[in-house]
Amino acid sequence: MTKRRTQDMIGVTGDLFAQQELEAAAQDTPPQDAGRAPRARESAQQMLAVLDRWVERGWLRTLDAAFARFLWTETPQAAPLLLLAAALASHQLGRGHVCLDLRATLDDPAFALSLPPDGPQLPAAEPVQPPAEVLAGVTLAQWRAALDAPEMVGIEVGNTPLVLAGTRLYLRRYWQYEQDVRAGIERRLARRAQIEAALPADAARRALDALFPARAIDAGQPPRADWQKLACALAARSAFSIVTGGPGTGKTTTVVKLLALLQTLALGQAGTRGARPLRIRLAAPTGKAAARLNESIAGAVKRLPFDALPNGEALRATIPTVVTTLHRVLGTRPGSRRFRHDAANPLPVDVLVIDEASMVDLEMMAAVLDALPSTARLILLGDKDQLASVEAGAVLGELCERAREGHYTEATRAWLEAATGERIDAVMLDAHGTPLDQAVAMLRESHRFAADSGIGALAELVNTGNAAGVAKIWARGFADLARVACSTADDVPLRALIVEGRAGNTGETNVVRANESAAVSRYGYRHYLETMRALRPESGASPEALAQWAAAVLKAHGEFQLLCALRRGPWGVEGLNQRVARLLHESALIDPRGDWYAGRPVLVTHNDHELGLMNGDIGIALALPVRDGEPPVLRVAFPAMDGSRGVKWVSPSRLQSVETVFALTVHKSQGSEFTHAALVLPDTYSPVLTRELVYTGITRAREFLTLAVPEGRPVLDRAVVSRVQRASGLMAGLADDADAA
Repeated sequence: MTKRRTQDMIGVTGDLFAQQELEAAAQDTPPQDAGRAPRARESAQQMLAVLDRWVERGWLRTLDAAFARFLWTETPQAAPLLLLAAALASHQLGRGHVCLDLRATLDDPAFALSLPPDGPQLPAAEPVQPPAEVLAGVTLAQWRAALDAPEMVGIEVGNTPLVLAGTRLYLRRYWQYEQDVRAGIERRLARRAQIEAALPADAARRALDALFPARAIDAGQPPRADWQKLACALAARSAFSIVTGGPGTGKTTTVVKLLALLQTLALGQAGTRGARPLRIRLAAPTGKAAARLNESIAGAVKRLPFDALPNGEALRATIPTVVTTLHRVLGTRPGSRRFRHDAANPLPVDVLVIDEASMVDLEMMAAVLDALPSTARLILLGDKDQLASVEAGAVLGELCERAREGHYTEATRAWLEAATGERIDAVMLDAHGTPLDQAVAMLRESHRFAADSGIGALAELVNTGNAAGVAKIWARGFADLARVACSTADDVPLRALIVEGRAGNTGETNVVRANESAAVSRYGYRHYLETMRALRPESGASPEALAQWAAAVLKAHGEFQLLCALRRGPWGVEGLNQRVARLLHESALIDPRGDWYAGRPVLVTHNDHELGLMNGDIGIALALPVRDGEPPVLRVAFPAMDGSRGVKWVSPSRLQSVETVFALTVHKSQGSEFTHAALVLPDTYSPVLTRELVYTGITRAREFLTLAVPEGRPVLDRAVVSRVQRASGLMAGLADDADAA
């Protein structure tokens, strides 16, 4: 096999490898091999036929089966179980897994495919063997033996398209990403002793005491540790750190104070001549997340007690308030997976902060670590319990899997007490805590959801898998929760929800609601559409007036959002967008004739560097004011992502990758908050309905949450007890060396 062909196979599942080329190669006649028994060829062909049937059923992607066939054309003697493993390893990437876990697949073969099937049913003359039947009687030893093919499966460094690590089978590119991420984190964790030696605890204590004034202690209550202060100290002593916590726990406030601490220490290093402020960049995975962080960072910086810090006013200018997307930070190259900044051209930064890090996939994390200078700090912020990235990998979730219990060593506790005056509870100590454990801080007190918040209580019940508690919460009278039963045959409940933001009308039996008299904001889509009409400027309005109008409409649109779990079906994005557009039209709020109309909300689905728009950006089509008799002019208004809070106007004809977004998937909503969020669940269970998805949807609501569920269907109960499972080996090396802690 030539090196060139091998490299092609390594990149089979990459976006730049043309699927048409792969499928064309798969139809080539494999070379003859006189020394191979005909029966082996028939067996391999039979396996490929099974894979084709799985594709027809929707269990497997076309690309996955084509990858296996492509390998067979290059190595016709490949064992059938190797071809099966190759197809499944490719398929796992599309489902968020980094690799194929052979042992887990043998334990539960159906989990390796996209089941239940949603493709067309095959005629009885073409029976389909399910995964359990194909793997019946296969042992782990037999499957590993079938992968003993050095030209196709390697153990470590090499050019083989597949890599076997223990019981995990990778496409080589993703094995390399995992190695790079692990090595990049380990190198930064190894610098802790050096950083700590140059960081006097008393200097950190003075700065932290100024940043965190003493808190009032509730009478009769034991003092609680200030985890924001502890998180700052933990992160200050490490070149790699994570601050995790649920919504409203103060992650943004904490990181701003951390940056102030780092700058104070950098500028006050014993009065060193030529001391300079740290070069800091703030980033988020999507434009929407960056825009939201822009607002919260600016507010947090204003609240910093600069007057209590040395050189306070000079320090203020060193704390950045502009957040950009990771793609912009790294410098995208159109038509390439590579970025402008890499190991050969590192980022000019001393500190990189990434918010909403749960959305960062393995490939992107590898690119970030590759582009960071060896001396730079990396700080990750995010909610470990949210959905992981759409792409392969659940990096933040894996790195934080021990965060709740702490696992801090006695040495860590002693240093933190000296640096903060706060004492970690003994139950969080672990003599065998790993170096990673000492760099992770979990914030535990929510400032968004009060003790009487139904949203907060529901999120906690879902997060702990308490289905019984979730079922009972609706009887507790929370003022910020409502539940409505919807059906495809009755538009009344859905119309009330999406137009007015209300869970039906008083007296309807299909509605379970909270305290109806509570003064809460229950926006629906009427709010932004009437804002669009009421504030529309007159003809000849100035650009400033138009921008103010667009900004008001965008803000009003963000007050309410319909969220769903799926893309297809009547309760997915595709079905709900059509249904909502019809209901709004019937309510005389929009006139959806043609593809573009005033009030159409659109979601950017692919990065467009020429327009400066990123995947996940949301805009609203607006009819600009014109003189009487002139045809209307439509422009789409997007929030500017440069920190200016301005508006970017784009002609609809230039938007090639957008879709209507009355309904938004929970995945796409990450990094956003809405005053009122309505989460719609489908009427049948799907494997994508997990605890993490429901939790993420719930916590998009800032003030009010409506849960729309199919009547009489227990999909919520099943989702609460189902967890995201992603095969990976990232933690295999990070959790080994506890001595260095």
